[in-house]
Amino acid sequence: MARSAPSEVAGYFITALRHFKPGLPQLLGLISLAIFMTSLISGCSPLYVMRAAYEEGKILWRREPIADYLGKPDLVPDTEEKLRLVLAVREYAKNVLKMNVGGSYSSYSYVDRPDLAYILSAAPRAELAPYTWWFLFVGRVPYKGYFSKEDANEAAAELQAQGYDTYIRTTAAFSTLGWFDDPLLSHLLRYDKVILTDIIFHELLHSTLYVKGAGAFNESLANFVGGRAAIEFFRDKFGENSVEHRQAIQAWEEELEFSEFIGDCASSVDAL
Repeated sequence: MARSAPSEVAGYFITALRHFKPGLPQLLGLISLAIFMTSLISGCSPLYVMRAAYEEGKILWRREPIADYLGKPDLVPDTEEKLRLVLAVREYAKNVLKMNVGGSYSSYSYVDRPDLAYILSAAPRAELAPYTWWFLFVGRVPYKGYFSKEDANEAAAELQAQGYDTYIRTTAAFSTLGWFDDPLLSHLLRYDKVILTDIIFHELLHSTLYVKGAGAFNESLANFVGGRAAIEFFRDKFGENSVEHRQAIQAWEEELEFSEFIGDCASSVDAL
């Protein structure tokens, strides 16, 4: 399954957050610029852009170096183990896989809600063809992200009124495609080590390679790299007979099995 969706709009207009924490006037100015520019060129409503910029700004504002976070005296062992794993994964991605890592996943950011974002997708009721949205820089994508469930439901209702079937899911993470140093989001720590590792490789692949307007290719490639890189990482770190390596292999085999099942179902529906 696709575990993520790029941060389609928010990141592109608050670039000044990349290396420093702005004051409130600067942040408001950047959000205003986002609203103005995006209303002209992307078809997004100003409120959508303002909410996206605000939520992305909070995530970047709350970044704290993982190395500093590891020094907290009240850090529970499971959290410490996963934080150290994240640092090891990013180093593997950088040094072994030669990904565009930058400063991503060297910091930690608290998310103050159980689900990070809601992803809306849609298709005509009589065919398996995705409805697409157009965004500057990334082109057409077969999904749109919302930080509010109510906003996602409202957008879905509008599409349903136009004759589309819709589907809303939550997302574990998203990539700003290298525009920012993406932090490790706090709610990702609830996943086991294999899934967490897969997600990080997946998102770093988006930062390394993203083909404009090719949403299915981008997500399929990131899924492939995430699953296969996790297998290689755990083999090199813990050995071929390790529990983590075997779990990574099993997760990948299950994903292939499910993908084959979905592919067969899609072929049957197309034939009908």
